[in-house]
Amino acid sequence: MTTLVWIVVALVAIGLYLSWTAGRLDRLHARIDAARAALDAQLLRRVSVAQELATSGLLDPAASIVLYEAAHAARQAEEEHREVVESELSQALRAVFGEPEQVAAVREAPGGDAAADELIEAVRRVPMARRFHNDAVRAARSLRRHRSVRWFRLAGHAPFPLAFEMDDEPPGALADRVHA
Repeated sequence: MTTLVWIVVALVAIGLYLSWTAGRLDRLHARIDAARAALDAQLLRRVSVAQELATSGLLDPAASIVLYEAAHAARQAEEEHREVVESELSQALRAVFGEPEQVAAVREAPGGDAAADELIEAVRRVPMARRFHNDAVRAARSLRRHRSVRWFRLAGHAPFPLAFEMDDEPPGALADRVHA
């Protein structure tokens, strides 16, 4: 009789552990979804600010074309190419705002201060949102690698989470303000 009680206690303990692990994995997947939505919002904000600056007349024509084309491509990108075109937008922003003189010229124009500040905020928030997303992905991947999660298929049919890897280095002329 004592053996039967210990077996029942062990099965209940294993069941509780598996239930707790499945709940934790579910919360991590929800956190990934929320972080991805926040990342998408920040990327969209950065694209909008870049397009607004490109069409504002505050930049020289060549810079406007480079920035607008990169922003338009980022806005129209399909999900499987999103990391590449967002990286290209980062490169275009660095090309256009690589020199402090360009930022100063934008700030001197009417409405330029607000546009430059909005760009600085958008550029600053993208790496943070990407870091939150990738941290959640890393935690979920770590938990999904556990033997018990694999054996008991606790992840269900959820796809394996993927990190969002892109070049999000800020433009040189904005970098000191971004990191401040």
